[in-house]
This record gives sequence, structure tokens and C-alpha cells, in this order.
Amino acid sequence: MNIRIVTDSTCDLPEPIVAKYGITVVPMYINQGDHSYRDGIDISREEFYRRLPAFRPAPTTATPSPDTFMQVWKELAEAGAQAILSIHISEKLSATVNAARIAAEQFTRIPVTVLDSGQLSLGLGFIVEKAAELVALGHRMEEILPSLADLMKRTYVFASLKTLEYLRRSGRMNFALAQFGELLQIKPLLHMNQGNPTAHRVRTQGKATERMLAWLAEYAPFEKLAILHAGVQKEAEEMLARVKHLLPDADIPLVQITPVLGAHLGVGALGFACISRKE
Repeated sequence: MNIRIVTDSTCDLPEPIVAKYGITVVPMYINQGDHSYRDGIDISREEFYRRLPAFRPAPTTATPSPDTFMQVWKELAEAGAQAILSIHISEKLSATVNAARIAAEQFTRIPVTVLDSGQLSLGLGFIVEKAAELVALGHRMEEILPSLADLMKRTYVFASLKTLEYLRRSGRMNFALAQFGELLQIKPLLHMNQGNPTAHRVRTQGKATERMLAWLAEYAPFEKLAILHAGVQKEAEEMLARVKHLLPDADIPLVQITPVLGAHLGVGALGFACISRKE
């Protein structure tokens, strides 16, 4: 069966992987003033992070509509797809997967399976890549889904934020908490596994780095490991030097997170996406 993989632009997958497996990436939207940008298409990551501190008003983000998903799936069906697996950012973080579910209820041309990855950024990307690999190997949908469920249990994304300001500006957190955190110089850490987002607070950037390295030690050894950052390439390279021994036989990519996530996390976010090795 010709199964096609669809995801959204929060997946942060490098273009060569998207092209290799023919993955369809549906863009989310960044709205700033009178301008609307398709994530990953209309504004580069470098330009976005350069301009983000000065954006007034603060940028907001929007999900693709159910009609957008149906149009994408229609085009894939016309190109020969016999089934579609549509994998998206966690519903705890975005309404994207719910828009896809609404579309799937109305789309009758070919079967569509919508999967909440329980992840974001390259955590989602790793799951999408695995799905595409299994399709390329000829696996059926009933074989792919259990494999992905196992992978999702072992997939983690966590990051430290330089400031709470962007979460406050985006409306994703209580304003009083943001002010309190800045006053005390609290460094927030965000952690994601199986659709369960948790927040942690430490007092200094050094403590934030220590906490992330402790998580890495807990989840090692790894099948995959990547460093995620928002406009801080040099800091990401310095972090790579500290952790490359954790995956000595493979490259650890440095991935700048997509603007639709950066709008909420802000310049300076730095963290990891990883998959623990299966026992």
C-alpha cells in the first residue's frame, strides 16, 4: 500500500530528510502586525530571530485549517496515495492535531490516520522520520503505529529559556508569574515526554545547564540526539563539545527551532531532542 506521511512545520526536520522520504510538511502561520508568514516558507529562521526582539506587537501563531489539511490530502490521493498518516505537534501545545482530526472525519477519498506525537520540534521530527522509514521498508499501517507508540515513550525534548518574556508576550503564561520570574532571575526549563509538558525553575543559567545534563545522563544511551536552539548558534556549538561523547559514533545535529515555536520560546532557548536506546 502506498502510504504517505504528512506533518506540520513544527517538526524541524532537515530538508534532505523531508525530500528523501517525500514527507509533506504543512506550514503553520506566524502573524505579526498586518503580516502573515507561512512558517518555513515566507521568512527564514535567521531573519526571524534577528527581528524577533524588536517585533511590536509580539508575533502570534496560528494552525492550518481543516480545509488546508483536506486540500493537502486530496493532492496526495490524486498523486497515487492509498492511505495517509498525519503526525502532528502535541495537542497539549497546539490545536493543529485537532484541526487534522476534524478534517479526517470529513475526508472520505482514502483512509487518513491522525496521530498526536505528544512532542514538538525534533521530538516530533524523529517520530515522523521513523514513520517514513517504516513506510519505505514496506510496513503496513497496523505495523507502523505500534512501533511509533514504542518510540514515543522513549522520545524527550527539553530546553532552558533565557527569559520568560516571550511566553508572556505570546499569552502562553500568566503575566504575574512572568514578572515574578524575571524579578528573581528564574531560569525556566521546559520538558516534554508522551504529551506531558512540565516546567521547572532554577536560579541561574549554570543550574539550568546542570539540570539538562542530568536529564541526558538519565536517558542515555541514545538512538538519536540533537541540540536545539533559538538564535544562539555559538552556545549550541559549545554545548555540542560537552555532550558529543554521548553519541560518539554518529553526528549530533545542531537545529535552529522553527519560528512558530521560537515566537513563544524566544531568542536564547537551548536544549535537546533525544531518543533513548531500546533495551
